[in-house]
Amino acid sequence: MIEERGEGPQLAAVTALTIVSKSGFSDLFSRTSRWRPMTTAAEMVWAFLPPRTLGTEKVTSSAALEPAYEIGGDAFDHGLDDGRLHLTVVDAMGHDLAAGLASAVALAGCRSTRRGGGTLTDITDQIDEDLHRWRPGGLLTGVFAHLDLDTGQLAWINVGHPPPLLIRAHHVVPGALEAQGELPLGLGPGYQASRTVRQAQLEPGDRILIYTDGVTEARSAAGRRFGEDQLVDFVTRALAAGEPALEALRRLIHAILDHHYGQLQDDAIVLAEWHPDTDDTSP
Repeated sequence: MIEERGEGPQLAAVTALTIVSKSGFSDLFSRTSRWRPMTTAAEMVWAFLPPRTLGTEKVTSSAALEPAYEIGGDAFDHGLDDGRLHLTVVDAMGHDLAAGLASAVALAGCRSTRRGGGTLTDITDQIDEDLHRWRPGGLLTGVFAHLDLDTGQLAWINVGHPPPLLIRAHHVVPGALEAQGELPLGLGPGYQASRTVRQAQLEPGDRILIYTDGVTEARSAAGRRFGEDQLVDFVTRALAAGEPALEALRRLIHAILDHHYGQLQDDAIVLAEWHPDTDDTSP
């Protein structure tokens, strides 16, 4: 009867809203959805993470983080603010509780600074200072980006991280977002005088893919790397087939699992699409 009256989607939406609203103060939903306990580091990092997908009529951003129960130093962040999309992917040195703490500090410093009106350089300076003060010797790579939703102007800083990929018409634009490498965060004053803000102009329909090195460094039993070429080929094929970004990322995780004999390293991926000329807000 529910499906005949077309009330199935409404019921699903209400159920999802109930679960999300209750999960913040009830352990029941978390316990029911998990098939084994999380490590302390994973619990801490997941507490800081935003929803995996968000979007408006102009942009959609989807993210994945695996392995869910044992993550350490990898994390992502994305958020909307007055006509701008913020994107962050970080990778802290190590795979233990200290690495999870470093990535949590980075996300907190990033949000605190940008919500206070800070620039991208302000964000990296704050994280660098916090890590150097509270975790001496701990290093963190990352990409921090802002996308203007009206103009398509992309600004980003890369601190020792794999360069983002620009996907246009289901093909990667070679070298579009590559730049001279800069030192990771956590070294403190005196090592990096200033961070360089890079700029690129997007076209409608362009997608930005930001990932951690665990994605491409996964090796098969024979020692063959998953590699950037295979990453690009898989994502572009999935998107060309019309799969939503979140489903494409889910399939990518399974492809890495198949390649890496059922095991995952710390893997964080964010895929954002600028679509100003459409009304499509689906991921």
